[in-house]
Amino acid sequence: MESDNIIVATAERIFADLADSQTIINAKNDSWKAQVWQALTDSGLTLAWVPEAQGGAGAGLDDGFGVLRAAGRAALAVPLAETMLAGWLLTQGGLSSPSGMMSIAPSLSHDRIVLDAHGVLDGIARKVAFAREASHFAMIADAPNGPVVALVDAASCQISQGENLADEARDTVKLIKVKPLAIAPTPAGFSADSLLLMGAAVRAQQMAGALETMLAISVRYSTERIAFEKQISKFQAVQHNLARLGGETAAAVAAACSAGDAAMAGSLDDDAGILEIAAAKIRCSEAVERGGGIAHQVHGAIGYTDEHVLHRLTLRALSWRDDFGSESYWSVRLGEFVASRGADELWPLVASR
Repeated sequence: MESDNIIVATAERIFADLADSQTIINAKNDSWKAQVWQALTDSGLTLAWVPEAQGGAGAGLDDGFGVLRAAGRAALAVPLAETMLAGWLLTQGGLSSPSGMMSIAPSLSHDRIVLDAHGVLDGIARKVAFAREASHFAMIADAPNGPVVALVDAASCQISQGENLADEARDTVKLIKVKPLAIAPTPAGFSADSLLLMGAAVRAQQMAGALETMLAISVRYSTERIAFEKQISKFQAVQHNLARLGGETAAAVAAACSAGDAAMAGSLDDDAGILEIAAAKIRCSEAVERGGGIAHQVHGAIGYTDEHVLHRLTLRALSWRDDFGSESYWSVRLGEFVASRGADELWPLVASR
């Protein structure tokens, strides 16, 4: 069980004590954010993927993925995933991570940042998560001699605000002749696509976690809600829907774990990475769409109200589908990957997983 892991257990305690969804809804403001962020920072979770020699916690990728799945279960609305990813990206170039909130760019396949011969950055990155709240960005940029990792002061960028379905920041970051605070070449084989794959693996974990909570609260509500003088969990149609939700949740968790295994195996620049992580992002996105609909059917109208926790889960999970490549994007990538191998390679490829 993940709760047997002390790092994940620490995160779960922080989320339960300081980021409980019902408490946040009742508060109707963001006053809770500073306290939960301080607790996450003090525990070392924000820089979990940064080695101790560079000021981080030195946790393994598996521990970090467990924390992020727990964050998904809590519908966490602070940039923990983004800061962890930024620390991980800076580590690829051997750069130290600053304190405070960070985000990463670019997070969409068609966006590009360029480092010119004078050592300044130009480019645009759209739908950057929590950009307006970040003090620094970790970026991957194209340079004359190959891709580089750069640490950028957020104050040096132009930020245009935008929101996702959950009203969380998904901003546009524009760089015009920006001098990075630090810069370093990436390891051999590491590229912007590697960051996209890692980000997709992270969002898969968060979506799987959100589905776990959707299932738990839907099962509980079905035993509490009385209709026609009996629990709605006694109705066959509700039982069937809950079974479907359980199946979607199990599929998402399995897919997210496979994506995490691929990342831990260092497969961000080979065939295993594109196969496992693309498939996971697609499957988790499908599960969120289907599972979220079922959860709302079980809850009825109450699940749509501002006072209920369900909408915090479904809106965030649905918005995570679009981060680091949408379901459609990864479907095309996966289809091209399989087609490029030819018919004779299809079964060996599937059977090898």
